[in-house]
Amino acid sequence: MTIARDMARWAHQIRYEDLPDKTIHEVKRRMVDSIATALGAYWAAPSCIARAKAESVNDPPPSATVWGTGHHTSADLAAFANAAMVRYLDYNDTYLSLEPAHPSDNLAACVAVAQTTGKGGRDVILAAVIAYEIQCRLCDAASLRAGGWDHVTYGALSTALAAGKLWGLTEDQLEHALGLAGVCNITTRQTRTGQISHWKACAFANAGRNGVFAADLARRGMTGPHEIFEGPRGLMKQLNLGGIAERFTLGRGGDYMIDKTYIKYWPAEYHSQSAIDACLQLRQQIKGKVIDKIHIKSFEAAVSIIGSEPEKLRPTSRETADHSMFYCCAAALVDGDVTLDTFKEERLTDKKLLDLIDKTTIVEDAELNKGYPKGIPNDVTITCSDGTKVNKRVDFPRGHAENPMSDDEVVAKFKRLAKGRFSEADADRCLEMAWNLDTMKDVTPLFSIKVARK
Repeated sequence: MTIARDMARWAHQIRYEDLPDKTIHEVKRRMVDSIATALGAYWAAPSCIARAKAESVNDPPPSATVWGTGHHTSADLAAFANAAMVRYLDYNDTYLSLEPAHPSDNLAACVAVAQTTGKGGRDVILAAVIAYEIQCRLCDAASLRAGGWDHVTYGALSTALAAGKLWGLTEDQLEHALGLAGVCNITTRQTRTGQISHWKACAFANAGRNGVFAADLARRGMTGPHEIFEGPRGLMKQLNLGGIAERFTLGRGGDYMIDKTYIKYWPAEYHSQSAIDACLQLRQQIKGKVIDKIHIKSFEAAVSIIGSEPEKLRPTSRETADHSMFYCCAAALVDGDVTLDTFKEERLTDKKLLDLIDKTTIVEDAELNKGYPKGIPNDVTITCSDGTKVNKRVDFPRGHAENPMSDDEVVAKFKRLAKGRFSEADADRCLEMAWNLDTMKDVTPLFSIKVARK
């Protein structure tokens, strides 16, 4: 059996009744978190551009809504616009393995197709579990980053299967959807290299849009390339995914990947979370002393992605700053926290931050490499001008699956990000519906609450 056939068969057979209560609750937590991050990013330039594109199309109900507007558009464009908002702040969830991912990027596609098909909350929950399973287990099976390809390549496949499930595709049609999504959505990692642009917010959104489109074509009878993984010009050969056939497995029996993903505590690239955590703890120990040196021992993925390029020493965009361990750690030490305000344009040239960046070194450590991806090990040593030296290693920052945020913390994050977007009453109404997603026969009311004018 091919990998695509195995995926299609599994997705076709799985039912909501197969899901344990814990997994259902984790989907609700991710939905609250994703709506929160979308609201926080609502007025950002990429969000406004993506919404404008989606709002250029009118599609009468039943159809998908552009979150925060009530505007009805096509499923693929809603998936694009809403996922761009979820992703922009780099504050949505994460999964780290051979390949990193932000699997809640999938949720916008799930919601868009559910609205279009008139499906309820339980259908959204099941589709979300399917998407998380496919993307995260592919991340376990083979690295894309190692060859210069981007993790969102897997997202076209995960959203195609989730959308196909919501559209009620047959096993054959699901396999065709995977072929259609996989053959034309191979993306390069230049998105996340050097000076980072608006497109970082849109890379998965575009993959999700294309995944939805592929499933829509398949349901209408379009056939897709066979053996999309194993074929002579398939993904395995073209992307050098050696060993994926042996390593790729699907959860059968209640072990679901969404339970292993991490909700972000700070709005920064995930590999920096434990370094931020360590810096905040050390800040309490040095209590205002003058810092002479900051030395961070880290692991290959962190050093490669957020700790080595010259652009990370002098970020000129929000997108680059939240992908700079230098910048995030300096902000933690100067401000005592890392928040959305940390990445405002005027902070990027703050002399206090830049001076600390110039005192920071980041090196790859073989011992810490052994601790990743099970943990996110960062070891920070600060030397002060009076000779004081303090050290802290953190492997499991707050929000990691081994150190999860509580429901109350997720709600607090939601309320912070919803402030100024939703009224207090609308925020409470949104939370009430999200926590009761499994009882909703129609999910459109949850995603039709309008954002207050700026």
